[in-house]
Parts: sequence; structure tokens; C-alpha cells
Amino acid sequence: ATKSPSHRVLAMRRGESEGFLYMRVEVSEDDTIPMLQSLFAKGTGPCAAQVRLAIEDAYRRLMSFSMEPEVRRDTKKAADREAIAVFARNLREILMSSPLGQKRLLALDPGFRTGCKLVILDEQGKLLHHDVIMPHTGAGGLLEAAVKVKNLAAKYKSEVVAIGNGTAGRETEEFVRALKLPGVTVVMVNESGASVYSASDAAREEFPNEDITVRGAVSIGRRLMDPLAELVKIDPKSIGVGQYQHDVDQFGLKRSLDDTVVSCVNSVGVEVNSASKELLSYVSGLGPVLAKNIVDYRNENGAFSSRAALKKVPRLGPKAFEQSAGFLRIRDGRNPLDASAVHPERYEIVEKMAEDLGTTVKDLITNASLRAKINIKQYSTAEVGDLTLRDILAELAKPGRDPRQGFEAFAFGAVSKLE
Repeated sequence: ATKSPSHRVLAMRRGESEGFLYMRVEVSEDDTIPMLQSLFAKGTGPCAAQVRLAIEDAYRRLMSFSMEPEVRRDTKKAADREAIAVFARNLREILMSSPLGQKRLLALDPGFRTGCKLVILDEQGKLLHHDVIMPHTGAGGLLEAAVKVKNLAAKYKSEVVAIGNGTAGRETEEFVRALKLPGVTVVMVNESGASVYSASDAAREEFPNEDITVRGAVSIGRRLMDPLAELVKIDPKSIGVGQYQHDVDQFGLKRSLDDTVVSCVNSVGVEVNSASKELLSYVSGLGPVLAKNIVDYRNENGAFSSRAALKKVPRLGPKAFEQSAGFLRIRDGRNPLDASAVHPERYEIVEKMAEDLGTTVKDLITNASLRAKINIKQYSTAEVGDLTLRDILAELAKPGRDPRQGFEAFAFGAVSKLE
């Protein structure tokens, strides 16, 4: 049992709980009893013989039955740990998928009988138009669908078509590719969890006047633009990247998945002026309440012009600012460092570097030759060591860099039929 893979242990336990299997942990008495006797009865006299009899009786009546629950418990814990670790690794891969970026997009949620829900999104993911096409119900519907897709793609100057990979996904992809839309890239998107999002409170708040099919298609399109920003709106367990998720320790699973999401969000960074409250809530030091307060303040007072302006948000105190500021980005702000991962506490160091070179912080960011002149030993202190200074210089070279890989579109190859 201890050598069984985690997924096999969980499978056996599920079979047992469903009443299809009966599982026992059995140990060979021929091996176990002599081993115990050799440990506790080393003599050869009558007393040793009695001890051997006692060991044999104790094992058969007591120890064998008490060992089984212990083994079952230990193997379950080990299986849970491994299953949760696999779930977390798979979730990280999904969240850190390559983002398409800001593109005008046409998204399709495929379907046979009910048709394909079509939405048009702008570069920021705003819903511009929605419709339904029926390309899989016959020649008439196919022709009408082709004309509609071509006209909408041309009208809104769509650059990419995103297609969910669910039911009718491959057929819909073949239909769209056959249209040969000029300058348009066709991409299949993993739609796991889109239906969960479409019925969630977040979706209802964002699209109160649209039905769930429209919300699902919007989610498919947006997760192509930025998988991380969109998938954080969904319970990680609904993304479908693990096995036996309902059988493992639920508290441990939630904690591991939440930690994974926080790690991914913080490693990428969050644009304060465009992020949703769901995305902001995963930034270290914030949480749901402060995330909502940031969005409310942004809606009432306009975009933040600097990180320092975040201190005006209700209930965002010095400690929360200290923990979260380094992960928040403000592009095109007053201070160019606000778009980087350099923490506001270290702005003075960068400003001192620029002052010593007789230049500005902006020039220091754009000019590699100026950065090459910096001697980090000159700025090293007890609080700020060489490693921190090297990280700052690396960030100045590529401020706000995205650790995710660049997006590459792929397509299924043609399948040749065997003669």
C-alpha cells in the first residue's frame, strides 16, 4: 500500500466509498510474527517461549487490527499531498500561460443544436456586440453564419478569433478557418470553468443585462487575452486540472491553490488602473475588501497617477501599502518606477543613482550604457545588500517585465485518412 501511486490509492478509496470495492491492508504473518519475536524475545528459556506466545497472540488479536487504520490514514495523507501538489503545478501552468495581449477579438462559444454564441471584444476586453450563428445545422445556416462572421470581423476590425474547445469546437474551428479571414489568427481556447464563471456573482455584476451564454463567450475571449486576469475570477477547483479533487483534504487543497494563485499574480504584477477586484484581491497585503475599495475609489476619482495615491484608498494603511506596492503597476504614471517591480521604499536609491550620474530616472531606465556605469558597492548598506541592488538594476533594464512566455498560435494538422 505504501508503494502505490497516489492516484491509485485515491481510486481504491473512492471505489470503496461507492460500494464497488472492499479494501483491506493485510500483512503476512509468516514474516511479521518472527520479526517481532526476534526483536522482543531474545532468550531460549521458558520465559522467552511465553513472550513469543504473547507476541503472537497480541499481533493476531490487537496489533494487526490497529495497524490497518494507521496505514490507511498515512497512505491517504501521502496521496493527498501528492494529488494537491500535482493540482497546484497544473494550475500554475494554466495561470502562467502566454497572454495574447490587447487585440481586437471575436470569440465563439461553440455548440451544435443551440448554435455558437458570438461576441466582439475590443482591446481592453470590453463587450461591443453579441450574436448567435448556426454553422452546424445545415447549408442555409452555414451560409448565413459565414456571411455574419465575415461582416462582423470586418466591421470591428477583429485581429483574432478565439474558439472554445468544448462540444463542436473542432468543427467550429474548421468552419472559421475555411472562411480565410484576411489578417485574422484563429486560436482554440481551453474553456474549462467558463460556465462556472458565467453563472457567478462576478459575472452577474459585470454583465447584469446579458445571459449566461454571452458571459461564457466573453470569458473565453478574455482568457486568451490574459489567462491570469480572467481565470482568477473562477474557483481554481473549477478549472479542471487535477484528479480526485473532491476526495482529498479540502482545506489543504484550497490553501495550496490559493497560495499558487497569489504566487502567480505577484510574479506577474497587476496593473492597478485596469485590474478587476478579483485579480487585485490576490495581491499580497490586499484581499477582497481592499481590492473592492481600490476599484470603487478608481471608479469615483479616475485612474491612479502614482503608487502613492493608493494611500488615499479607504482602509489601505501603511502596512498593506508596504506589502502590496511592489506588485502593483501604474503604466504612464508620473514616476516611471511606478510601472516597475521596484518597491517605493527603494525609489530613493534609484534617484540617487541617477543624480550621481547627472541624469534622470527615465534616462537611467532607457539607457543601458548609463546603468553600466553604476557601482552597486557604492549604494550597499546594512538594509540594502548587493543582491537587492542587482535585482533593482535588472528591473531597470526591463521595467514591469512579464515572466510569461510570448504567445504563439497553433493549429491542428490535417488528418490523413487510411485507405
